[in-house]
Amino acid sequence: MPSDVIEAHVSRLPPLAEDDWTPRVVDRRELERALLAGGVAGTATHPIENVRGNIQKLLDHDPDKEFGLTGLQGVMTLDRVLGLVERAAGVPIDRDARFGPVEIRARPIIDASLAAGERLARACGAGESVVFATGHPTGLAYLYHQLASEFAERGAQVAILGRGVRWREAGLDHDWVIEHFDGVAMLSDGRAPRHTHKPDAMQRMLAEARPDLVFADHGFAGAAIEAGVETISIVDVNDTALLVSKEQGRTGHVLVFDDHVDPNAYWPVFVALTAQPA
Repeated sequence: MPSDVIEAHVSRLPPLAEDDWTPRVVDRRELERALLAGGVAGTATHPIENVRGNIQKLLDHDPDKEFGLTGLQGVMTLDRVLGLVERAAGVPIDRDARFGPVEIRARPIIDASLAAGERLARACGAGESVVFATGHPTGLAYLYHQLASEFAERGAQVAILGRGVRWREAGLDHDWVIEHFDGVAMLSDGRAPRHTHKPDAMQRMLAEARPDLVFADHGFAGAAIEAGVETISIVDVNDTALLVSKEQGRTGHVLVFDDHVDPNAYWPVFVALTAQPA
């Protein structure tokens, strides 16, 4: 049973639009239109000034932007990382712009999701162990929960690692706790799951066991990649550490889209990820 912490978290989410979250054949043009309508694609929540600022922080070795990954800076420059963003998002970025929107095309989201879905289908067919974990437990909640449930039914072994592990950081008045809901790991402060970039939870999870595959974001994904575990990750346009790790050849599947819209808006990503039979 979920803990009181998770139950409280779930109670704050909007009702699940269950009919949308059904694996089925959907014309990709309809999926692309739905991504735009839901804000998953289109004008990103984070404008160019935020994207540029976060890239510079990454280049300056800000741990909050590194997601637990080392060696990201190397030959990287702000211009080069902006190039990674624009290629993944499918829209050119004006290098002279200091203010204004960043756009995300729907087509690359579907392409990346279909490719990642093939890897997930192989994991199901082989009965591999898969960890699902998110540092973004609001917007992405339903996507992770529905994926974990669906792929468990298809034969993947959804690994529940580190459940209940807790630790205390100096200067904090609460513990950090690894919680799980419907097969998805989250970092909690003992009262509610928290938005986090920290790699600590995944590092502790991997100390318990090493899965075949991780599906995650933020520091959960970064820590898995750093440990050499095959990882499928989700990133927003202002979270570039995982894109740099892909450019370095350290990870393969990185899905780029807005990670902070209505939880029900991500159903087209779910449909694309589940399109490939096990």
